Amino acid sequence: QVQLVESGGGLVQAGGSLRLSCAASGRTVSSRHMGWFRQAPGKEREFAASISWSGGSTFYGDFVKGRFTISRDNAKNTVYLQMNSLKPEDTAVYYCAAARPGVPSTYEYWGQGTQVTVSS
Repeated sequence: QVQLVESGGGLVQAGGSLRLSCAASGRTVSSRHMGWFRQAPGKEREFAASISWSGGSTFYGDFVKGRFTISRDNAKNTVYLQMNSLKPEDTAVYYCAAARPGVPSTYEYWGQGTQVTVSS
């Protein structure tokens, strides 16, 4: 089992920055592809970013447009999402997810989420 706990959300003004963290416990996630998703009220969950187990490959949702950076520290079993130039439409609950080993498209574990609110 893998437990994921997100932190770092909060209220920020438009144009500001936040850094989300996802701390994993239980089994190591160093061999897993990790991702960040978000869900705004009344909307479907949306892919934000993901990173390969080594950190050598990263992927981003279309809406990111160079504003977010995903990274990981396998020694700390932690994944990060640096979010810059935030917009009110980035307001959502952000979730961290761990993929099944060897199957980066299948997310097996999810955190409880952290709220990000961007004011205009």
